[in-house]
Parts: sequence; C-alpha cells; structure tokens
Amino acid sequence: MEKFILGLAIGMAGGALVVANNCKLLNLVKKNQEDIMQKAECYIDKKLDELENSSKQDKKPAKSSN
Repeated sequence: MEKFILGLAIGMAGGALVVANNCKLLNLVKKNQEDIMQKAECYIDKKLDELENSSKQDKKPAKSSN
C-alpha cells in the first residue's frame, strides 16, 4: 500500500510538471502564431498597396499629341 501511495504521489507530481510545461509551450505557440499572423498581414497589406499603386499608374491617361 505504501508503494502505491508513493507511486501515486510521484505520478501526480510528474503529471503536474507535464501540464505546467504544456501550458508554457501552448502559450509560446500561441504567441508565435500571433506574431506570424501579424507579419503575414503586414506583408499582404504591403503587396496590396503595391498592386493598387501600380494599377493607378497604369490607369493614368497618356498625354495625346493633338
């Protein structure tokens, strides 16, 4: 019975450590995902602005030589 209780206590302590590490790891992954999403949004916005500016330049009427 003593071995069972000792094993149970060690298992609970080990499980608590695993859960604590998983929480830290989960928070780290979430933070990195947010950073990547922000960088992707900035990149997409930049590319959209470049496309918009290039399309505006293409739509400018050429000067006619009448």
